[in-house]
Amino acid sequence: MNRQDEEDIKRVAHLAADAARLETLKSFRKTNLQTEDKGEGHFDPVTVADREAEQAIRAILAAERPDDGIIGEEFGTSEGSSGLTWVLDPIDGTRGYISGTPTWGTLISVGNNEGPIFGLIDQPYIGERFFGGTGGAGMKGPHGATDLKVSTQTTLSDALLMSTFPEIGSDDERRAFLAVEREVKLTRYGMDCYGYALLASGTVDLVIEAGLAAYDIHAGVAVIEAAGGIVTTWDGKPAHNGGRILAAATPDLHAAALGLLQAALDD
Repeated sequence: MNRQDEEDIKRVAHLAADAARLETLKSFRKTNLQTEDKGEGHFDPVTVADREAEQAIRAILAAERPDDGIIGEEFGTSEGSSGLTWVLDPIDGTRGYISGTPTWGTLISVGNNEGPIFGLIDQPYIGERFFGGTGGAGMKGPHGATDLKVSTQTTLSDALLMSTFPEIGSDDERRAFLAVEREVKLTRYGMDCYGYALLASGTVDLVIEAGLAAYDIHAGVAVIEAAGGIVTTWDGKPAHNGGRILAAATPDLHAAALGLLQAALDD
């Protein structure tokens, strides 16, 4: 991929995120917001904002990148011919969205068969956008623009850990997560994609989750890796297709957490 193609991808990603912002903010913190439950055995809400935001993103892609494929949480897969596929989650953290917390985000990324090339995590209400993949990682927000760089933390006992749900995954996955949680300095919950943005910005050191789809993590992989971090599955494999996810700031921290997760699963 040449420089011109890379710049066009970034341009279109930001255009799409701008379009999604307009749709998600229309309904945020509205007391009459209607939700549907698409979960089976657990509450998994979807709102009109999820659908309208993804439609807005898809309209930008149809106009600007019609040959690319799309995988979206709300409207499925559209095949392309360019070898590139956009991966979309219009509102990652819909539970937070309907609760009024500003920790949800829009995830937009693009990649090929080898993984993500560029991705962004956008938090419309705060006005923060984290992005990375081609030529580094950065963010724009209320304090201006800055580069993104993960922390230099290498020791679990000094590490800050994030996860979305305290009841992470299955009983075995929860037991494995607790094996790491017992060793870290602090654990915080409920951040959804914002936790990955904070890891990329250097304020937290680990994110551990299970049961993710590609659209939940594809953009996060792009941003964190561009900021110098590591994202794999719990068996050390590429994470962009989802599953059990371990994101870490440094190789030492990743290795320590991975060892604990695998040992607990093997018990």
